[in-house]
Amino acid sequence: MAAATAAQAPFDLQYQYISGGLPDGTGPCASCASGCTTNNGAKNCNGSAGCSWWGCWQYDQDPPGEYVRTFDSTCAGEKPAQVPMITYYQILQSSGVTEGAPEVTQAATNATFMARYFADWRFLLQQIGMTTALLHIEPDFWGYAEQHASDPTTEPAAVASANATDCASMPNTIAGMGQCMVAMVRKYAPHALVALHASAWSTNIDVAGNTDPSLNVAGEAQKTAAFLSACGENNADFVVVETSDRDAGYYQCQGRTNALWDATNATLPDYHQDFAWVKALTEALNKPALYWQTPLGNMNVADVCPEPSSGTITWHDNRVDYFLGHMSELAGAHAVGAAFGAGAGDQTTPETDGGNLVTKAKAYYAAGGQALCQ
Repeated sequence: MAAATAAQAPFDLQYQYISGGLPDGTGPCASCASGCTTNNGAKNCNGSAGCSWWGCWQYDQDPPGEYVRTFDSTCAGEKPAQVPMITYYQILQSSGVTEGAPEVTQAATNATFMARYFADWRFLLQQIGMTTALLHIEPDFWGYAEQHASDPTTEPAAVASANATDCASMPNTIAGMGQCMVAMVRKYAPHALVALHASAWSTNIDVAGNTDPSLNVAGEAQKTAAFLSACGENNADFVVVETSDRDAGYYQCQGRTNALWDATNATLPDYHQDFAWVKALTEALNKPALYWQTPLGNMNVADVCPEPSSGTITWHDNRVDYFLGHMSELAGAHAVGAAFGAGAGDQTTPETDGGNLVTKAKAYYAAGGQALCQ
């Protein structure tokens, strides 16, 4: 959200995506000037005409990494202070492979690419340093990995072969990859809390959109928990979950009939089904959950379908209303909170939702909030 929006209610955290190119070579750029200069003097961190590497998302005369350092200090300066949360989403955006299984079978097995990837992760963690922050590793990726093979200890990945500096003793598997990334957080950013991402569709059954009342929801959650645990989630601090990456109105415009969950919990898909999945997941992992990237659609707006090519775009959705009206149910599922945000540029934002998020967040805070434990 914009800084002005963040100041309108006592939000606890802000999150940002880190999603762009990786530096060429085996280390971060030494300078952001002239399209980025790598440590070996080459130009253009990711081979582009400019520099899409996140380390230079700033004034080009500032040293690399200023973007993250500024984000940390901005959150600390909010009143009340906010915890910065970073979603690290680099494999798909940087590898050039097609989304899905190729991220696992092509990108993660490429030792050259993964050496750059681990170096970038290390650099990010070094920018966080001693700051208290939440770190969210690779949304969707672990779900695609589980769909490809239910046992991550048998799925190849370049880990020790790509990062002898930090993870020389770890296996060259998808399980080893997650273990390595969590261990690096402990080494370089010891006050940060870290989580992998749990996808409700990772078992090849989309629990979030399920309409079959006979589905063993807890059983599906336990499969995902076992997979993530082997990937290092057992040594993490929390697990990230989500309801949807887009507003329900947007998906309904695209023809998806089950995008809007039933707020009366009488017809599937509904909220109680999702909370049952999260509760089983968190209890199997013995880790709390944080809802992330929760859509901001407002039920009081009319969708424009088909989507217009320009102008302010808003869609309807009931997640903000339901979550901020039923926080006791989130707590009952062992969720510690909910982060709201648009999953794409053509979705409702905190600036275009008619003030719905800010209004309801202020009312929730004024009413005393929800205790985590009862």
